[in-house]
Amino acid sequence: MLSYDLFIDGGTRSTAGTIEVTDPATGDPVGRVARGDSSDADAAIAAASDAADEWERAPPTDRERALRAVADRIEADADAIAELLSQETGKCLGTAEGEVAETAAQFRFYAGVADKVRGDTIPTAANRLNYTRRTPYGVTAHIIPWNYPLLLGTRGIAAALATGNTVVAKPPSHAPLTTMWIGEYLAEALPAGVVNFVPGPGSEVGSAFTSHTDVDAITFTGSTGVGRGVLEDAAEHITHVDVELGGKSPAVVLPDADIENAARGVVAGIFSNAGQNCVATSRCLVHESVHDDLVEKLVEKAERITLGPGSDPDTDMGPVISESAREEILGYIDGAVDDGATLLTGGGVPDDPALADGTFVEPTILDDVDTEMAVGCEEIFGPVLSVVPVESTDDAIAVANDSPYALAAAVWTEGLDATRLARRLDHGLVAVNTFPVSMPQSPWGGNKESGLGREGGLEGADAFTTVDSVVVEFDEMADPYR
Repeated sequence: MLSYDLFIDGGTRSTAGTIEVTDPATGDPVGRVARGDSSDADAAIAAASDAADEWERAPPTDRERALRAVADRIEADADAIAELLSQETGKCLGTAEGEVAETAAQFRFYAGVADKVRGDTIPTAANRLNYTRRTPYGVTAHIIPWNYPLLLGTRGIAAALATGNTVVAKPPSHAPLTTMWIGEYLAEALPAGVVNFVPGPGSEVGSAFTSHTDVDAITFTGSTGVGRGVLEDAAEHITHVDVELGGKSPAVVLPDADIENAARGVVAGIFSNAGQNCVATSRCLVHESVHDDLVEKLVEKAERITLGPGSDPDTDMGPVISESAREEILGYIDGAVDDGATLLTGGGVPDDPALADGTFVEPTILDDVDTEMAVGCEEIFGPVLSVVPVESTDDAIAVANDSPYALAAAVWTEGLDATRLARRLDHGLVAVNTFPVSMPQSPWGGNKESGLGREGGLEGADAFTTVDSVVVEFDEMADPYR
């Protein structure tokens, strides 16, 4: 069984307490990590602060080599990392393998960015040179979510390191093992203090990171409620912050859509990773003229989904992350039925005795959902699809935008007007004839209460730098007091 101590200042540090990790599909133990506290967080920040100047001055080629070396290590051990990721999160092995592959790709992408961080020359006057330079913030704090701990955690870490920042990171308590695995690669590839990993409760380690005066930038992925607390902490010291928060992503299905293709995409968009995706297309806004046809296909595809442990190659959908998460999800379903929604399929716990020890929820589809219902407007973070009939394209766009969340949206249409529709959707990411996906080269983030800032792509590198302006006068100044 795997066990990790804290990674601080190039070495390891044990603690009195541990965080035990179990497989949500079986309840079996998977491993443990040391349980850090605020004093460990302070030590990590001190180490990162001490290393910041030297790492900023390091040649970009050094940063590039280090990140490529980490990518090489990830790819060499990809099968083992994916297996562990599946065990600690419950996600299907194929999904875990994809996450590991994209994690390696992110390190390679930002390795290529390391020597391309540059400023501009700005023409202002013949006797003056004005130029800008991008400089790292310094110490960056990364609070990592459990649903995609490698993909979402390392995206910011790789960008921060490529641009000359040092890192303190808090792995997720539900799934810290694979993050610590990659943390070990980073600690071996980089100078002491450049990366530091401290697992522990958000109330202790996370709070210490977000409220510390020596942290220069914060990135957080998680719920909108917790994100507000991060923003409040950052405001105390005017610390730069990027947050990717909750979502209630709509999938708009228009009359001219390929209904079979749309059904495949909507089902994949909500039931992959058991609906535990920030961009899960949990609201299907379907034009009433194709409603019945689409719903029939959605139900047929949902009822073909095989539940089971993520490690089983025959599994299509694994468990949700914990018993408390399952109870909350089932509460949303029961409440929706009480409010008048129609339960089309799922809605409960599977009756297979082989799954009794896991935290499984059946793939669930609810029809006739009103967006005033909790199930229609709140983030559930589970395998629950709400079908909302709409009368027109304008109605669909209005309903899609009528939410405090604005992370991602999908539009299913064969029409030539797709780009115009995408422009009308107030969401950070809009997918046309596919469900929202992450790519290393592309920016990622939400509008409104779904977040601030962007990670991923070149924009993700910019997010970890600030712009300084330098003005040089070539002529002697005139005496202003003559």
